[in-house]
Amino acid sequence: MKEDYYEILEITKSATAAEIKKAYRKKAIQHHPDKNPGDHEAEALFKKSAEAYEVLSDPNKRSRYDQYGHQAFDGGGGFSGGGMNMDDIFSQFGDIFGGAFGGGFGGGFGGGGRRTLKGSNLRIRVQLTLEEIANGVEKKIKVKRKKLAQGTTYKTCTTCNGQGQVTRIQNTILGRMQTSATCSACGGLGQIVDSKPENADAEGMLVTEETVSIKIPAGVVDGMQLKVSGKGNDAPGNGIPGDLLVAIEEKQHDTLQREGDNLHYDLYVSFSEAALGTSKEIETVTGKVRIKIDSGAQSGKILRLRNKGIPSINGYGTGDLLVHINVWTPKSLSKEQREFFEKMSDDEHFQPKPEKEDKSFFEKVKDMFS
Repeated sequence: MKEDYYEILEITKSATAAEIKKAYRKKAIQHHPDKNPGDHEAEALFKKSAEAYEVLSDPNKRSRYDQYGHQAFDGGGGFSGGGMNMDDIFSQFGDIFGGAFGGGFGGGFGGGGRRTLKGSNLRIRVQLTLEEIANGVEKKIKVKRKKLAQGTTYKTCTTCNGQGQVTRIQNTILGRMQTSATCSACGGLGQIVDSKPENADAEGMLVTEETVSIKIPAGVVDGMQLKVSGKGNDAPGNGIPGDLLVAIEEKQHDTLQREGDNLHYDLYVSFSEAALGTSKEIETVTGKVRIKIDSGAQSGKILRLRNKGIPSINGYGTGDLLVHINVWTPKSLSKEQREFFEKMSDDEHFQPKPEKEDKSFFEKVKDMFS
C-alpha cells in the first residue's frame, strides 16, 4: 500500500500551500543525493517527496486525493513520476530549489551541462489569391537569414572545460553543498569561436539571402501561421536552426466573397432575363462555369453550386459556391418602355404573388447553413 502523501511530508491535512512548500523543501534537502551519495534509500525518499508535493501543491489534484486517496489517480492524471529521473524532478520543481542544487547528480539537474542553442525564428507574410487558396500552391520566397559563415571554427571553452557550467563546493549549515551555474564565458555552449571570416559577426554568423520554397496546402485561412522547420536563423555552436513562420494573408477577390469554406457570388440579371430565363457564365476558383436561370427568377434567389467553394483545411470536404440572383431594375426608361410598363402596371402577371416556395431572406439564409 502506498504511503500517505501528508505523512511523507510530515504535515497535517489542513496545511496551507506555503506549509506544503516549506515541508517539501525540507525533505528535499534532507534526502538530496548530493548529501547522500550512493544511498538508494535516500534517493527513494527524495522521489517520494517530489511525488507527494506534485499532488498536494495542485489544488485540483489535492482535492481529488483528499476525497478518493491514491485511487483518484489509478487511471492516470495524478503524479507523473513513475519513470521520473532526478533531472525531471529538478526541471519540474526548479522554483522550489531556487538554484541551490544546480547539478552534480547524474550529470546535472534541470537541464544542466552543455546547452544546445536553437536559432531565432523568422516571420514573413505571404499574400494569396482565392484561387491559390482553393488549389494549394508552392511559393518561392526570398528570405534574409543568419547562417554560420563558412570557415567559422570553435574550440573548447577553457573556463568550464567544455561542460557549459561552472561548479562550486560551498560549506553551509547543511554541510558541503555543490552548486552549479551556466558558464558566463561561453553562455553554456561549452565552446567559443576560435576563428571566423572578417565579415562575420562575433558569433561567426553572416546575413544571407536565400530562396525558400514554401508548400501551402489548400484551404488555409487569413491569419493562419505555417511553419517551415529549420529555415530561420542558424544558431552558434552548431546548434539547431530556428524556424520560418509564414503568416497567411488572403487577397480580396474582385467578384467572390469567402465565408468559411463557402463562397458567395452576386449575379445581376436584367428585368427581361429574369422574366424569360437565361444562362450566364460566372467565375469560380476553379474556372468559369455556365449556369441556367429559369424564367420567372426572383431577386434574392440563391443557387447552390456544390463543391465549388474552398477545400476544408481539416479535410472535411469542399465548400459550396452560393450564387445570389439580383434582378436589376432599370433606372431610366425610354418613352416606349415607359408606355409599356404603364400598360402592364395593372396586368395580373405583373402583380406580386409570392408562392410558398418563395422563401423570405431570413429563411434562405437559414437554409444556406442547414
